[in-house]
Amino acid sequence: MLDTRAPYRDLSLFIGGDWTEGSGGTMPVENPSTGETLGMLPCAAPEDVQRAIASAEAAFPDWAATPVRKRVAILRRAADIVRGRAEELSRLMALELGKPVAQGPAEVARAAEHFEWHAEQALRIGGEVIPGGPGILNTARRVPVGPVAAFTPWNGPVASPARKMAAALAAGCNIVIKPAEETPASAIVLAECLAEAGIPAGSVNMVFGDPAMISATLIGSRAIRMLTFTGSVPVGRHLATEAGRHLKPCILELGGHSPVIVCADADPVAVADASILPKFRNSGQICISPTRFIVHESIADAFTARLVEKAEALKVGDPLVDGTDMGPMIHARRRDAVDALVRQAVEAGATLATGGKTLPGKGYYYTPTVLTDLPDTARILTEEPFGPVALVQTFRDLPRAIAMANATDYGLAAYAFTESAANAEAIAERVEAGILSINHYSGASPEVPFGGVKDSGYGREGGAQCFDGYLTTKSVSHRTGPV
Repeated sequence: MLDTRAPYRDLSLFIGGDWTEGSGGTMPVENPSTGETLGMLPCAAPEDVQRAIASAEAAFPDWAATPVRKRVAILRRAADIVRGRAEELSRLMALELGKPVAQGPAEVARAAEHFEWHAEQALRIGGEVIPGGPGILNTARRVPVGPVAAFTPWNGPVASPARKMAAALAAGCNIVIKPAEETPASAIVLAECLAEAGIPAGSVNMVFGDPAMISATLIGSRAIRMLTFTGSVPVGRHLATEAGRHLKPCILELGGHSPVIVCADADPVAVADASILPKFRNSGQICISPTRFIVHESIADAFTARLVEKAEALKVGDPLVDGTDMGPMIHARRRDAVDALVRQAVEAGATLATGGKTLPGKGYYYTPTVLTDLPDTARILTEEPFGPVALVQTFRDLPRAIAMANATDYGLAAYAFTESAANAEAIAERVEAGILSINHYSGASPEVPFGGVKDSGYGREGGAQCFDGYLTTKSVSHRTGPV
């Protein structure tokens, strides 16, 4: 049984295989359920980041030369260790993020699957032999790009760091990672799991602190060869600009504003039921959260009524209490930003079908919200709400629905529900998204490529493409005969 009364934990940086407090002072880690301080997080000073870089640079040749089956064995062990700490990680995510404890094991399982998937896929890294002239052997070899700088967000405190560490390490790269300062303990446990699994010192380095200083130091270092970032569009633009100045390749997984096309032949009640958990999981603070429900006018009333009913039935409260469906938002700034978008939409003419309230008392709680009758002037139609808000719009014909789905600068995830093969194919061909799921919401598993188009970024994580950003191609031409 999960001990919800267990204390928080000590926090540290991880540099060169050692746990250290660093020399950049400390910052508080807040419990979003209460607004109280959980603990103090040591921060890296510039010299600490430089030590992490030097550690990664020194460790890279040996890790890159480690036989792939040995790398695979370490990552498989790490997956098993992560699974064994599922209760601990679930409790930490409840404390740091406000994720209900009952939902924590699913994220831990995804993290373990990332380690396993990338381990197995590493066995398939190969090159090719290219026909050459007599006595010439041409090969194209895929080799690790080098030490990697990684940045992960607070809304996936276990799965997101696991995905990036697993990909880099399986490819033969090592990593300096800066997880989110809001959720450090969850990421620290992953580093402990990798260390216990036998990862060599320097192959994983983890720092926290001032994001601007850390990113500038990492990107500006000659030792760091590529950048992978998951986060907001503005920060992604900034990092891409800095990486471009230093000619560093990037994988950028940025924001989303996911449309859901619900065609006339779909069951409106069944689709509404299926949409509740994906929409309000993590209080809607997920980049692929379904947000803009574009529903055929013939079934819109039934869909909306059921969505409102299910939203109002959600239990919002302490994430450490059994039965809680939705916890708080991460901090007051995020809650207030969502509330401002909802208020502006209502002032512009939208109908507040349910929710739209900040809950009184401690913590950063916001009620599950459904908006309908949205005018074009509602900013929430084009600005990512990143919160527990569902927007219901209507359409008459499929071309109009597809145009509405494409009417933002985002292009990460999209969803559709239809029993028509013709509708499904039209949506698949014309909706602008890196990830499209039809008749379900499970489109982000480790075996499929994950990433966006337009302002949602570029590059892919997961799937057979998972190593594209972590490997480079070396062309070798070898004359085998006499010179």
